[in-house]
Amino acid sequence: MRTIFTVVILILLLLVSVSVDAARIKDVADIEGVRSNQLVGYGLVVGLPGTGEQSTFTEQSFRTMLANFGINLPAGSRTQIKNVAAVAIHAELPAFAKPGQTIDITVSSVGSAKSLRGGTLLQTFLTGLDGNVYAVAQGSLIVSGLGAEGLDGSRILVNTPTVGRIPNGAVVEREVESPFGNGDFITFNLKRPDFTTAKRLAEAINGFMGPETAFSLDASSVKVRAPRDISQRVSYLSTLENLTFQPADQSAKIIINSRTGTIVIGKDVRLFPAAVSHGGLTVSIEENPIVVQPNALAGGDTAVVQDSIINVNPENSRMFKFDPGVTLDELVRTVNAVGAAPGDLMAILEALKEAGAIHGELVVI
Repeated sequence: MRTIFTVVILILLLLVSVSVDAARIKDVADIEGVRSNQLVGYGLVVGLPGTGEQSTFTEQSFRTMLANFGINLPAGSRTQIKNVAAVAIHAELPAFAKPGQTIDITVSSVGSAKSLRGGTLLQTFLTGLDGNVYAVAQGSLIVSGLGAEGLDGSRILVNTPTVGRIPNGAVVEREVESPFGNGDFITFNLKRPDFTTAKRLAEAINGFMGPETAFSLDASSVKVRAPRDISQRVSYLSTLENLTFQPADQSAKIIINSRTGTIVIGKDVRLFPAAVSHGGLTVSIEENPIVVQPNALAGGDTAVVQDSIINVNPENSRMFKFDPGVTLDELVRTVNAVGAAPGDLMAILEALKEAGAIHGELVVI
């Protein structure tokens, strides 16, 4: 266990301790207004091998579908539709998606259907937040999950058979207007807001395009002058997004997963002067009351004094002493050298944090 723990910790430390290399602007920032949009719809999946559902809303949807095809069922009749399931459909409409292009969709059962395997989604409208239809979905589902149930009630379930996907299952019918071509400026929004990174990004653009081309608005946004002509703006952005610069290092942080024992330590975490005791250290305190009697002529009063006896058992205990500026990498190596387990290191880290001896943030998940 100790060996595995050591390897995991050292690998994680190696990953987070490598100096941040120069990054392209497109890898650390998004362009304001260039974004995807969520679409949602409701429809029916048919052709199921008896794994559908018999519910009120499914029957109502089924009747409505038949009515749209000119088929009217007698009032009060009860339909048997175990091969039909009501489903919700959702998708992401990418930025600049044009009518006629296709997007992937995810289909999920909203009722008591046992499985969507083998089903086909009928034509369904996908709408945005504004209520407009932006895509139309239809097609055969791909379901990775499966389930089986015996007569005695026993059941086996692999993955989720009530959720499926249809690659390229929706056709885009309407384009979402984008503010990309509006105004004299474009704005880069950092994926990880940081004042130093925003400053360096603006400096990189100004160093390439000339002074006063870009300026930071805050820790997240950098505003850049851009040509109005849309074709020139595309070429301009193509050049800017491939510029490289040095983002700021992330803040000093320790992340502990208490369930798995995984510990990730940032390279900038430091220790203040501290001493840590670890092992089978036992401290016991005994109180022995003693009666103190004054001399006959002293004129004092009889009093009871507590005599405290403190016993310390240092058996198998280990003491670590750290000087200023010691990294947690050194702490990990030291603790591992004496055979500590992951739980011991977590306890030591939490104790150091409580004592104010860690320069960095400690996050326990």
